[in-house]
Amino acid sequence: MRFMNVNDVTIHHEVVGDPATKPVLVFINSLGTDFRIWNDVTDRLKDAFAVLLYDMRGHGLSGNGGGAATIEDHAADLSGLLDRLSITRTVICGLSVGGLVAQALYQRRPDLVRALILCATAHKIGTPDMWNARIQAVAEGGIESILDAVMERWFTPAFRNPENAAYAGYRAMLARQPAAGYVAACAAIRDADYTDAAAGIAVPTICIVGDQDGSTPPDLVRLTSNLIQGARFEIIADAGHIPCVEQPDALCEILRSFLHSLDQKA
Repeated sequence: MRFMNVNDVTIHHEVVGDPATKPVLVFINSLGTDFRIWNDVTDRLKDAFAVLLYDMRGHGLSGNGGGAATIEDHAADLSGLLDRLSITRTVICGLSVGGLVAQALYQRRPDLVRALILCATAHKIGTPDMWNARIQAVAEGGIESILDAVMERWFTPAFRNPENAAYAGYRAMLARQPAAGYVAACAAIRDADYTDAAAGIAVPTICIVGDQDGSTPPDLVRLTSNLIQGARFEIIADAGHIPCVEQPDALCEILRSFLHSLDQKA
């Protein structure tokens, strides 16, 4: 395991492959998860790409810093990590809140971003009332109190089969998420709005969503793609909010096509 102090927080991360000899993909985890959600995708792509995985502050094995943090703070964590690792010109793939961080990173440090993969995310996610209710629920009853509702948004009914060991594992991942980090990220999402900024994205971008995504439905992700000039839009069948877990083969097929198109333009 590797750890690095960036800004005011310790960031847990892993580099797979050699960034000096291969194009670099950076994967950003979603709310209530850690970078292990990308394991199946990394395994399928690591022969052709170097991969940077990391846990956002307040998630996984990363620290929580001072507690409250904006999406811009999360972007500063990532830019600081990339600088410390001497990694430049990356393809950034963010899932859910990770997609907001990807958009913020592009605003903050466009020199680091070769292309954007916005997966199960949007220019703005949810409403203040929704996020305030989520924060209150966790404060009063802990993450256990919201587990069932979140699982219904994350995964399709087929995946939520009680006999599916993977479902039990990802349910445990959320249940064991530090409540303070979860609540802080909820507040960051609540306060983030990249509607205007989306029109300024000038790197190749693809927006991807599962057809049964209960957190960022296809119509919302399509709207985001429409805000970004030239963005591609793809729907993955039989997937909820975390297609890298439910449909890694389908997601990787889309990613390879998109990444190949970057090489054609180079």
